Amino acid sequence: MSLGRKLVRMLPALLGAALFCGAIFVVQKEFRHLRLTDIKQAMDAIPYRSLGISAAFAVLSYGVLTFYDRLGTIYAGNVVSYARVAFASFCAYALSHNLGFAAVSGAAVRYRLYAHWGLTPLQIGKVVAFCSLTFTLGAGVLGGVVLFTEPEAVPFFGNSVSIWLLYAIGALLWGAVIAYVLIAKFLGTFRFMGHDIELPQWRMALVQVVLATVDVAITAAIMHALLPAAPGLTYLKFLGVYLASYTAGLAANVPGGLGVFDTAMLLGLSPYLEPPQILGAVVVFRLYYYIIPLFLAGGLFTGNEILLRGRSMAGRVARLLGGSADATLSEPDFAVAAAVSAVAICGGVLLILGVLEPHPDFSWIDPDFAEVAETAGQFIPSLIGAALIVMAFKLAQRVQLAWGMTIVLLLAAAMFTISQGERFWIPGVLVVTALLIAPFRSAFYRPARLFNGQMDATTAIALVGIAVCVVALAMFEPHVRWLENDSWWQVVLSHDVPNSLRTSVALTVVIGLVAIGRLLRPGHVTTSPWTRETRERYAALGALPPVQADGVVWGEAERAAIAYRHVGGVLLALGDPVGALSDQSSAIWSLRDLAEEEGLTPAVWGAGFRLLKIYANLGLTALPLGPDGLPSEASLDAHTHGMRFLVCKVERDLKGLLPVLPRLMEPPEDR
Repeated sequence: MSLGRKLVRMLPALLGAALFCGAIFVVQKEFRHLRLTDIKQAMDAIPYRSLGISAAFAVLSYGVLTFYDRLGTIYAGNVVSYARVAFASFCAYALSHNLGFAAVSGAAVRYRLYAHWGLTPLQIGKVVAFCSLTFTLGAGVLGGVVLFTEPEAVPFFGNSVSIWLLYAIGALLWGAVIAYVLIAKFLGTFRFMGHDIELPQWRMALVQVVLATVDVAITAAIMHALLPAAPGLTYLKFLGVYLASYTAGLAANVPGGLGVFDTAMLLGLSPYLEPPQILGAVVVFRLYYYIIPLFLAGGLFTGNEILLRGRSMAGRVARLLGGSADATLSEPDFAVAAAVSAVAICGGVLLILGVLEPHPDFSWIDPDFAEVAETAGQFIPSLIGAALIVMAFKLAQRVQLAWGMTIVLLLAAAMFTISQGERFWIPGVLVVTALLIAPFRSAFYRPARLFNGQMDATTAIALVGIAVCVVALAMFEPHVRWLENDSWWQVVLSHDVPNSLRTSVALTVVIGLVAIGRLLRPGHVTTSPWTRETRERYAALGALPPVQADGVVWGEAERAAIAYRHVGGVLLALGDPVGALSDQSSAIWSLRDLAEEEGLTPAVWGAGFRLLKIYANLGLTALPLGPDGLPSEASLDAHTHGMRFLVCKVERDLKGLLPVLPRLMEPPEDR
C-alpha cells in the first residue's frame, strides 16, 4: 500500500487522538480548579421543572426520529405501520448514538426488524441510506443559520477567523441542502463514485429537510433547558456551540463523542456560565439522550427476540428468525455496544479524576494503606484510564484478551479508588461495569496476536516494551507525587517538573499504550496470490478450490483461509473460510481488514448459516440464494441450515453485484 493511502487510512484515528488529547489539555488549562463537589452542587441546583422539560425534549427528539424511518419506508416503497417503525427507529438510534467505532451500527437493527416485517434487502438499504442522510441536512440548515447570525458563537473559530470565511461556510452548507432538493426535483437519480444514487421525490426531500432541522433543534434544546439563564446566552448562540461540539465529537470517533463533545461545550459556554454548571448539564444530557435510551432499547430489543423465539415453535419462518443462540442473521450485539461505551466512560473518568478532586481524604482508612494510596495519588488511576481507552477500541474489534484485561483493570481501579475518601460512586461504577461485561465473553471471540500461536518479533517487542514501561513509571512516580494533581498527563503539562522528566513520562506512557495496542491486535493480514502452490495449500485445508480467484486471505494462525475476487468496489469472498474452526472467525475479520486497506467493502457469496452472526458483526446482511446463484425471496424454513447466502452491505453493493454473481464460478471457457 502506498504511503498516501496509509495516511488516509490513519487520518480518522489520528484526528480522533488529536481531538481527545486536545480535550484533556483544555480541561487541564482552563478548568483546573473544577471540583467534583462543585459539579454535584450544580446538578442539584437544576430545577425539577428544567429536568422535566429536558426529559420531555428527549422523548420528543426520539419521537421525531421515528419519522425518519416512516419517510424512509415510504421512499423505499413498502410502508410499515408506525408502531413498528417507531420500535425499529428507537432501537437503531439508541445504539448508534452511543457508538463512535466502526463496530455495530443502527443499520443492523433495521435489517433485522424490517426483514421480519417483509421488506426486501434493497428496500431496507433505501431506508438505511435515507435515515443516514437526513440528520446531515438538518445540521446544514441550522449550521448556516448560526454562521450568518451568530458566527462568534462557534467554539475554536468564532473569534479567530475572518467573519467572511464563516459566512462562506454557511453559504456552502445552505447551497448543499438546496442542491439536494434541486437534484431530487430535476434529476432524481445520479451516479456518484461508481454508485447510482436514487433520491426521493422533491416534495419528500423538502419534508426531509424540515424534519431534520426540527430534530436537531429539539436535540439541542434537551441540554439548553438544563442550563441556568445567563446574560447574552441566547438559544441561537447555544445552538452554534452545540453543533460545533457535536461535530467535533463525531470527528473524534469515540463512543458518543466522549470527552471531545464535553470539552467543546465547556469551552464554548465558558464566557456565559461557570464550568460546574456546564458540566452538570452535560452529565444530565448524556443520561437523557445516551445512557437511558441505550438500556431501554437493549431491553426492548431483547424482549422482541425472546418473543420471536417463543413464536418460532408455531411456524417455520419464525424458527429461523428466532433460531438458536447463534442463528441470528443480523442481530446487533447490544452487549458490545454497552461494553464499549461503558469502558470508554470509565477510562475518561479515571483520566480526569485528579482535575475533579486533587485532594482525596484518606483519614478514614488504615494509616498504612492510606500512606500508600496518598503517595500514589492520581498517577495510577490516570494510567489505568488511558489503558481502558485502548481497551474500548479493542473491545469494539471483538478481541477476547481485551475482554479479560478490561475486567482486571476495572477491578484494580475500583480497589484503588475505593480509598479515595467519599467518592464511592466511582468504584461502584467501575465494579458494575466489570460485572456487566463479565457474562458476555462469547461476544469477544477474536484471539489476540499474543495467543495466535506465533511469537513473532512484534509481539516480543510489545511484551518487553510493556515490562520496561511499567518499571520506568514505577521509578518516575516518587518524583511527581508532590504535585497537587500527579496524573501522568498533568506531569507532562506541568512547568514545575523538569523537562527531562516530562518528556520521559510522555514517551513512556505513549510507548506503553502503543505496546498494549500492538499486543492486543488480532494479527496482521496475510494474503497469497492465486498460484498453483496456493491452490494446493487451500485444498489441503479440506475444500475444493474455486476455479477462479484473485488470491487468498489467511486467518491469524494461518490455519483457515478465504478465497476472494475483486468485483468493482467489493472484495468478494468465494464461500465461507475453510480450515480449522478456531481460525475461521479471524479469517473473516482479515477479509474485512484487507478490504479496508484496499478501500473496498467486504462481501461473501455462498456463505453458510453457521457463520452468519460473525458476518453480521461486520455490519453485513445475509440474503438467501436461489438455484441460479442470485438472492431470492424464498421462504426461510427449517432447512435454512443447508441454505447458502450472499452476505454484503446491501444498500451499497447489491446492485453492483447482481449482474456478475451468476458468472463468478463458471469455468473460463464457458464465459
